[in-house]
Amino acid sequence: MREHGDHGAIASTLRSRVDSTDMSDDRESAHPQMLDRWLVRGAFAVVVTLQFTLINDFGYGPRRLAPFIEIILLVPLTVLSLRAERLAREAQTSEQWESARWYGRFNIVLGIGLVAVISVANARSLLLLLRALLAGTTQNGRTLLLDALNIWATNVVVFSLWYWALDRGGPSLGSTDHQGPAEFIFPQMTSGETAAADSKPGFVDYLFLSFCTSTAFSPTDTMPLTARMKLLMMLESIVSLLTLALVAARAVNILA
Repeated sequence: MREHGDHGAIASTLRSRVDSTDMSDDRESAHPQMLDRWLVRGAFAVVVTLQFTLINDFGYGPRRLAPFIEIILLVPLTVLSLRAERLAREAQTSEQWESARWYGRFNIVLGIGLVAVISVANARSLLLLLRALLAGTTQNGRTLLLDALNIWATNVVVFSLWYWALDRGGPSLGSTDHQGPAEFIFPQMTSGETAAADSKPGFVDYLFLSFCTSTAFSPTDTMPLTARMKLLMMLESIVSLLTLALVAARAVNILA
């Protein structure tokens, strides 16, 4: 009986050491992911600013309704994500780490909801802009052109947020916290270095992917692996084509 008790104590000690090692690795990898989250918060702020600066009334419902809803969602998302990061940094036991993960999963759901609201608002703005141009509106040609550029820029940021929020099951709190397989092959993942191949892309990688998709209307150096990412890239290309090729061209003709 005493021998079995000794074996149980040794096993418990080994498990605690493994958990401690994993949490230590996650804390060491938290800094670039914290930077990623601040970049994402900045991206949300940029989108809200762009929607506030739309010149024509292309908003959903009353003017400025969508940006106000986004701010209402962004404030608790920021507070809860900061709490999740603090819990992850201070976690010493598996229970504390699981609490941080719970906050992280809740933040992913809230973040996807926020991105969905932004996407709907931007899609409505694009449809109203197209309707104004197809109806033969000749007034305010310069403002239509500026709004077209605004909607295109918002589209780039929005799809980068979708890619960042969905790839590998969403953003993680540490290197061992990935929820799913990679859905893109980035250039660094094909290099011969193991560390680079196993690293998770940052938000800047997804922003560059979105920008290239919106300008080239096709994949460039990053390839999608799953059907949903291929469909997202197709949708982004269609929206970008409508904005740049149709809206901008029509607005330039108005100016002529």
